[in-house]
Amino acid sequence: MVSASPHLFVYLNGVTNGVIFMNGLSALSVSIGLIAGLATFLAVGPLSGVFLIWAATISWAAYFALGGDDKAAINTLRCSVFGVAVATYAAYEIVTISPEAVLGFPLMAAIIVTATVIAMCLAANIPALSAIPATVLGYSATFAYLLQTPGMLSTDVLLSADWDNPLLIISFSLALGVAFGIASAKFAAKMTTIEE
Repeated sequence: MVSASPHLFVYLNGVTNGVIFMNGLSALSVSIGLIAGLATFLAVGPLSGVFLIWAATISWAAYFALGGDDKAAINTLRCSVFGVAVATYAAYEIVTISPEAVLGFPLMAAIIVTATVIAMCLAANIPALSAIPATVLGYSATFAYLLQTPGMLSTDVLLSADWDNPLLIISFSLALGVAFGIASAKFAAKMTTIEE
């Protein structure tokens, strides 16, 4: 009969030589949950308005999707911020479309997005920008922020040095998400084996 343990929350794969083994999925689940709690506290507490938790979770997930290692961290950070820069440029071009544009606003906006997305994906020919999924996530996060937050899609915001500028707030949030990903992976690795 197994006696009660202070590690009841741990999914046990076995006990060998006084060491309790937690499987990798359980360790990662606990780690991600705990760090998600910390991220929530920061987002609604001391860093409220400084970082967007939804953007952080995008790069956090991308970090794991790209392999969850040092290379994935670098690629996720570099490429997602590149996506933010391209989207910010595209947004500026869109908000400065002349009301008298011959092709009209909807078609001009579509052309701008088409051209910037093609250029952004072609940039993957440069090894440092080869993680297209992370780049697209950065681009998408930027437009999500600009289109869903009232008053953000304007030249005043796009050209400002204020924290509302997506180059600042989205890039910082994505970078923080990569940091959360790294921390959760390292914490999970430590929890995979817990000494009794």
